[in-house]
Parts: sequence; structure tokens; C-alpha cells
Amino acid sequence: MRVAVIGGGPGGLYAAALLKRLDPGRDVTVWERNAPDETFGFGVVLSDETLGGIEHADPVVHEALRQDFVRWDDIDVVHRGVRHRSGGHGFAALGRHRLLAILHERCRALGVRLVFRTEAPHPDVLSAEYDLVVAADGVHSPTRETYAHVFRPHVAEHHCRYIWLAADFAFDAFRFEIAETEHGVMQLHGYPYAADASTVIIEMREEVWRAAGLDELPPRESVERCAKVFAEALRGRPLRSDNSAWTTFRTVVNDRWSHGNTVLLGDAAHTAHFSIGSGTKLAVEDALALAACLREQPDVPNALAAYEEERKPVVASTQRAARASLEWFENLRLYLRQPPRQFAFNLLTRSRRVTHDNLRLRDARFTGAVEREFGCPPGTPPMFTPFRLRGLTLRNRVVVSPMDMYSATDGVPGDFHLVHLGARALGGAGLVMTEMVCVSEQGRITPGCAGLYTGRQAEAWRRVTDFVHRQAPGTAIGVQLGHSGRKGSTRLMWEGMDEPLPTGNWPLVAASPLPYRPGGQTPRELSRAQLTDIREQFAAAAWRAARAGFDLLELHCAHGYLLSGFLSPLTNRRTDAYGGSLERRLRFPLEVFDAVRGVWPAERPMTVRISATDWAEGGTSAEDAVEIARAFAAHGADAIDVSTGQVVAEERPEFGRSYQTPFADRIRHEVRVPVIAVGAISSWDDVNSLILAGRTDLCALARPHLYDPHWTLHAAAEQGYEGPGVTWPAPYRAGSRPPRTGRTDAPKPRLSLGG
Repeated sequence: MRVAVIGGGPGGLYAAALLKRLDPGRDVTVWERNAPDETFGFGVVLSDETLGGIEHADPVVHEALRQDFVRWDDIDVVHRGVRHRSGGHGFAALGRHRLLAILHERCRALGVRLVFRTEAPHPDVLSAEYDLVVAADGVHSPTRETYAHVFRPHVAEHHCRYIWLAADFAFDAFRFEIAETEHGVMQLHGYPYAADASTVIIEMREEVWRAAGLDELPPRESVERCAKVFAEALRGRPLRSDNSAWTTFRTVVNDRWSHGNTVLLGDAAHTAHFSIGSGTKLAVEDALALAACLREQPDVPNALAAYEEERKPVVASTQRAARASLEWFENLRLYLRQPPRQFAFNLLTRSRRVTHDNLRLRDARFTGAVEREFGCPPGTPPMFTPFRLRGLTLRNRVVVSPMDMYSATDGVPGDFHLVHLGARALGGAGLVMTEMVCVSEQGRITPGCAGLYTGRQAEAWRRVTDFVHRQAPGTAIGVQLGHSGRKGSTRLMWEGMDEPLPTGNWPLVAASPLPYRPGGQTPRELSRAQLTDIREQFAAAAWRAARAGFDLLELHCAHGYLLSGFLSPLTNRRTDAYGGSLERRLRFPLEVFDAVRGVWPAERPMTVRISATDWAEGGTSAEDAVEIARAFAAHGADAIDVSTGQVVAEERPEFGRSYQTPFADRIRHEVRVPVIAVGAISSWDDVNSLILAGRTDLCALARPHLYDPHWTLHAAAEQGYEGPGVTWPAPYRAGSRPPRTGRTDAPKPRLSLGG
């Protein structure tokens, strides 16, 4: 086999070395357009997991790396002159030049041909002459651009400028330092990579970079200015550059990674923000996976398919974490008011890969101090601290999220609702929410939706609230009021979600006459008189909800239902006073809110659920969501329940663990209003992390409560918590400890005799 490698960075070199080592008969050539000692950046950080893979695949390279590594365990976060140190993290780094020298030496020893200062032949030429072409040619990959129609790359530039620099001394920890200058916030990321040298990355938003005049300064003066800003962290020493330049980070994602016998590797295939230190790590792991797949599969096409199948999910997960970290630093200004210790915890958990429980294992002293500062009593996880909304005090921060059950008859909740909501109330959550309860028969989503437009329905709901208050004291129950708008008159979810009824359809109304899906029913645009009628329907339903005994009311302005349809520019095309600018699009939802607040008891809280983005071009943006939240808060909303999407059928959500939380986080810090975070929050560790970091006040979980109605009780048991934040119902107390399981281990041998 003849192998051509385009690009002599760590990923390309390591791939070449592995491919040659696993089959010495291979003819492997690496083309690198730069000189051997030219590189971008200074230090490289590798995880223990990556090093373990290297050790297993090539002990020679691992041993050479081990001899040069600088290791440390601590992270320092310096904010407003206060330094907090967290330990137990475990880092290993070395100079990038040294890493390349080790890989050059290994390649030459194995017989890999290295060609420097030479552009590789065109990919078409290489793919014709070689059996395999590995394109490790970086973030600006010419190979990727040549076959862009096949790889289908997506490249996103972000809001910060940064520059790679170095200092001629070694930090004794990974250091994050925040500088609040007259021009805006700047941050330093620093770590040692040798006994006498550290990598220093200076980063700031584009507008701060320009306001500080760094865009106009010569390179040397720009570096000197940065050294002055962070003089204390640098101990008064200068920074040096290696032809470094200010740049913006580019996130690269490709739909495909291979074309014929050409395959992408490292930054050519994907990038992950430097703040989680995964660029070189991912490239090296790509090389390991590619070599393994070529060894395991019968031919190149199968090997490349297996490589892509193996690596894509891993990379996607890392990129989600990197995106979360990147956006945290982009929005750093939001967190400046946090107490320094909570700020440090927030920074450490920003990517969601380090969590509350994980950090407690690494550094119990630091995590305990953050908990005490937050107000956690001894032995109390953050999720079991109380939270007050108006006259209602929730005993913990867990909310059973509204979930449509489609199981009512004529809008009347029955035994199913009693058992469903009652079980979750017994399960320990601080607040249990009903499904969206419709304010009129015409406002139902399906024939199975529950309502509050008749006295009979209100009486049935009273049965549910009485049970919760009597049998689960300390648990609050809330009602979510809504109107389906253009998403109504559809089948039950399990019969075909959003599909029109085969018979018995009712007419739909909406902000504008736009069907939700092609071929669906076109709603009528609401007239002024109809808007008044619907507003009164909401108020009447709220009055019934109060008499039914609900503790909290949430107005549903999300997910493309009627009120949400007024808020989004994609679904509101009106030309009257209720359409056009965001201020006008807000008018009717605010009128409804005011009408409901007017009849809802003053001591009981009222929240609003919004879709903070439509996940579609031209729709509601994160900036719009902040203004929407601000408007509702100004009208008296006690909290904003921050969801996303489901507004237009053509949406493209960016799913992932707790993927909607950043929207809640931003609203909480910009509007200074309590928020409820929702969306793929599934573990009690995530809840503790989000609460303690100050990214949300409450966490709403849906599917975990379908899987386990007693999710909150079990979270308490698994954390060894017994306290006022959650109480086992008296009949269930015998089950408050996990049941014993059958024995799965065997006695270990007393003696071990060598053969």
C-alpha cells in the first residue's frame, strides 16, 4: 500500500508513523509546506486517556513524550483580584516544537519519507497515484475545499479575537485571569509546557479588541500592550510571539470525512475551541482510530467508513463541549457580578464535562466552599435548597416539566391524570406542572387535550390538586395555560404527531394564515374582536385554575402555539398593531399576561414559557429572547421558563446534553430574573452543577420523570441526602434505600503463585 499524508502536524505525523509501524511494507510519504521547526502555537496539552492510547499503539513515542512532559494538577481562576485554586485535575503538556521533533524522529526511524518546504501535489494526483490519501492539512484544508461538494463543510467564525503567545517562566497551575479594562473584558489562558516556559493565550470579544486599538497596533506593540494588562499574572515579564497574529476561532464540521480513497483527519475534519485543549488530542485520536480501522477492515473503503462511524460521535460530543466553553468565554461579561468562588466554579464547569460531582471528587475542599457560599446547609446538595417565587417557597429546585398526555375526554382530566401527576408529586419534586391545559375547545391540540374552559373540568382538576396537597405535602402543583393556534386539530401523538385528524377537524386560528406543515390546515388570521375573546378565555381559565387550587400558573408562549405564533417573525406576518417589530409582536401576549395576572391571586407566582430561538433563519434570536423575557418580567412574571424551538417545522435544532441551558443562563444574567432551565437535563449531577454555577434557578425535567416517577427521591437516596429538601411519603419510607442485589463478585484468591 502506498500512503500519502498531506500535512506535517501532530495528527499527520502520528498517522504516518502508526501506518508504517503496523505494516512496514507500506510506502508512506508526508508533505509539509513549512520547514520542520515552523509551527503554530507553543504548548500542547494531552489527556491521560489519549496518552494511554499512544502507549498501547506505540510505546516508543509514549516514552519519548513522557520524558518531556510537564505535569500539574491545579487550576487557578483569578477574578477581581481574588484567586481561587482547584486541584485534582491532572494535566500533561510539552512544547509543540518538541512534540514535532519526537514525531519526526519516530517517522524517520520507521522509514516514513518526510518532504518539507514543499506543497503536496493536487489531491486528484495523489488519489490516482496512492492507495490512501490522508488529508491532515489543517483548519484551512485545501483538500477539503477541493472536494467541498462531497465533504460539505460548515465553517462558523465566532465573536472573539485571540492570539497565541508565550512567557519565559512556568506557571504553577493552569491559570485563567480576567481583566476588566476601560475597553471591556479581556482574559488570559495560561499553562506551563516546559520547566521554564508557558503558553499564554489572550482572548477578548471583537468589539473590545477594536476599542482597545489592538487592531491597529503593530504586532510587537500589540503583544507589549497585552503584557501590561496582565502584568501581575506574568510577574512583570514580557510576552513573546512566534509570528503570532490575532485571529478568530473557526468551528469546522463536515458532513462527510472521506471521498474515494481520500480521508480527512484532525483540524481538516473538525475543530474544537482551544479552551478545552482538544485540538491535538482529537487529531492524535483520529490517527489511532484510522490505523486501527485499516488493520481491522478488509479494504480501504470499509476502513474509511468504519473510521468515520467510530470517530464522528466522539468528535461531535467534544465539539458540543467546546462550543459550550467557547460561548461561555464569549459571554464572560454576564458573570462578572458573581462572587469570585462561584465564578470559578462556573468557569470550571462551563463545558459540562466537569460537573459538580466530578469536581467534588477532584477537590472536595473547593467544592464544599462553593456550596457554603451558595447557602447549602451541611450535607445538602444544591438541588435540595429551597427557592421562593412570590408567596410560594419550593422545597427543592426540581420541576416536573409540562408534558402533554393526550388522555382527557372532552377536556376533562380523569383517573390517568390523577395517577400520573399524583405519582410524580409523591416522587419528591418541588414543583409538578400539568400539561398544557387549553383555554377553549377550539384551542386544543388534539381531541385528548385537557382544558379549563368548563366548570366540570375545573372540578376534575380540583381532585388532582387536593390529592397533591394532601398526600404530598411540600410539593407544589402548577398549571400551564395555552392555546394551540395553528398547531391544533391533530391526531394523538402516538397516532401521528402534528398530523391532521382524518375526520372531525375544527377550524384553526393564528396570528397569520400560515399552515404549520405543508398540506396542513391553514388557520384564519385573528381579528381584533377574536383577540379580545381569546384574551378573555385565558382570564376565565386562570380564574378557574385559582379556584381549582393550583399553586402556580404558567402562560405558554412557546413551541409555536398561539401566543408563541405572535412572538416569532416567521409566524407573525401581520401588518396591524400586533405585527412587525418585536415590540408590536409582544403586544398580544402581554395583553393576555396582564389579563391573567389580573385574576390570578396576587400571592401566587406566575411564570412564562418561551422559545428562546426558533432554530431557523430569520426567526427569534437569542437577543430577541432576552427582550421578550425582559418585557414579561416588567409586566410581573416571577420567572421565565426557557425552552426553544418547535415553532416552525423546518427547524434545525442543535441537540445535546442540556443544550437549551445557555439561553436560560443568558436571560438570567441579562434580565436579572429567575429562570427555569429545561432540555436534555437528565442527571442529578447536571441539576446540581447548573444550580451551583448560577446558570439557572430551577431545572425542569420531562423524560426522566416518565422513566422514573420518583426521580427526585432516588436522586436524594443516591447522594445520601436526608433533609427538608425532599421527604419520602410515610408508606414509601421502607424503600428509601436501594434494594440489595444478588451477589455478582466472588472471593478473591488469598495467594497468587507465579508459574
